[in-house]
Parts: sequence; structure tokens; C-alpha cells
Amino acid sequence: MRAIRLTRFGGPEVLTPAEVPEPVPAAGQSSVRVAAAGVNYADILRTAGTYSGGVELPFIPGSEVVGTTADGRRVMGFTFNGGGYAERALLDSAEAVEVPDEVSDGAALALLVQGLTAWHLLRSSARIAPGESVVVNAAAGGVGTLAVQLAREFGAGRVVAAASTADKRALALELGADAAVDSDPDTYAERVREANDGRPVDIVLDANGGPAIAAGLGALAQFGRLVSYGDASRQGRPPVDPMVLAERNLAVSAFWLRPALTLRGAYHPPLRELLALTAQGRLRPIAGSEYPLTEARRAFEDMAARRTIGKVVLRIAD
Repeated sequence: MRAIRLTRFGGPEVLTPAEVPEPVPAAGQSSVRVAAAGVNYADILRTAGTYSGGVELPFIPGSEVVGTTADGRRVMGFTFNGGGYAERALLDSAEAVEVPDEVSDGAALALLVQGLTAWHLLRSSARIAPGESVVVNAAAGGVGTLAVQLAREFGAGRVVAAASTADKRALALELGADAAVDSDPDTYAERVREANDGRPVDIVLDANGGPAIAAGLGALAQFGRLVSYGDASRQGRPPVDPMVLAERNLAVSAFWLRPALTLRGAYHPPLRELLALTAQGRLRPIAGSEYPLTEARRAFEDMAARRTIGKVVLRIAD
């Protein structure tokens, strides 16, 4: 079968098309004919050899797929141990979730890593309450576009999107944000407060890291919460002084989907809710750029350069 195989770590140039044997399912696994696979920043880190936990070479990247089982069911799920960038992949049979006909392949893939992350950021980490104000940094990204919509769905009183370009801010407004601001950390707090009718905000969701953490803290109200779930800026991890937080009773937390999925009820219930909202037209996952399997390298290059919007997809089969 066709696949993308790594035989050495590095940049996008190490993504090599190859013919490899089809994977053989073990007990409790299902072989899926892959229609499409999702591309995530974690795949870029695994390819570079810098992802937490590491991988053993040779390795086929790709942790999320949508495809067809031997009995004809259209399902989605995590491969967990890689293997998604291939014509066939293995899923844990108990973790495969059927995809409604109304949900496209790209939309389904957007709901796995990005959708579950957005859901847990708001529900599990920030613990959003009705009427609270929410700022979503990187609002045009895969997580951000869904977090903007889910914040509204979960009862936010006001949703402020922060993004780096006018086009990205326009997309966030189209998706339901009440206001959109430039995400540059300089004078960020002032712009956010102005967008929130002059008031500090209750929740900031941040994927940028670095200076964005301090900027986000400056925008928070009493008992406000900042949830960090990424470090796209690669500018280091700023120290957080508990005594400074105590001056306004602020909380800072961090979220990573991988360990969260080991918890009971953290996978199937939120994913089914996300699929139902999408099928009903109440949630619009942004299926962004789509690339053929053989152009995985270009997909990585575009994602690393922030030229993509929404979910990036490798099309494996029609």
C-alpha cells in the first residue's frame, strides 16, 4: 500500500512516499481503508524527533483518520501509534466512532484533535459559566475556529477573537465572534478590554505562548482564567509569579489532549456532541487546505509557515 514513511528525523523533506505492507489488525483492532488523514503540529514535532515520548523509526506519521471498515461503516478515530498517512490504518475497535452522512471527511477530522481540544479547553479547563467573556487567541486556527463557536454554544456572554491578520479576524467574526483584535502582545490587554466594552475578560485561551501569556494575564478580570495549550511563538516559557496572580485571584492552567483522553467520558461523549452539533449545522468545522498524500511535505511546510486556516487534510482515497 502507499504511505508516507520516515526513516530519519528532520524537516518536511524527510517525508518520503513509499510502498509498505498493509498493517495486520490484532485483537480489538479494526483495519480501516483511509479516506483522509488529519495533519497536526504534533506530526511536525514527531517528524523532527522532538515530540514528547518520541517515536521509533521507521515510522508512518498520522494520528487521526476517517475511513471505511471491512463491514462498510464510515468511522473516524485516533491511530495513537501513528500510521494514518497510508491507504490503510489500524484503529482501536472500541474507539472508532461512526460519522454521520451530513459530516464531511474534513469536518470529521477537525473534530478529533482540534474539536476535542476546544471542547475540553472550555468545559474541563476553563469551566466556562453562562454569561462569561472569552478571548480566543489564534482564532483562525483549527482549535480557535471551533473554540469561537463553542464558546457561543456554551453560553458565553461575549466572544473576542484575536488573530494576526485582517483576513483571519474576518473569519472569526463570520464564525460568530462579537469582536476581533490584533493578537500582537503589545497593548493586547488594552485592545481586548476595548473589545469587551471596556471591561476585563473572564477567560483567555492561548496557543501562542511566550509574550502572549503575560499579555493575556493583563486582560483578565478578578478570578479570570488563562488556559495555555500551545507554544506556537517558540519564545520560551515565561515565569508565572503566584503572588502576582493573587493580586487579582487569577488562575493559569495548561491543557494537553493526550492525557485527558485517558479519563472516563473524555472521548466518546464530547466527540458525539461535536458530531451532532455539526450534523445539525450549529457547528462549522473549517476544513482548510487539502493535499494529496504525495504532497505531505508541502502540507507540513504550509502549516509551519502559518499559511493554513482551519483543518489541514491529506486526501488518501476518494
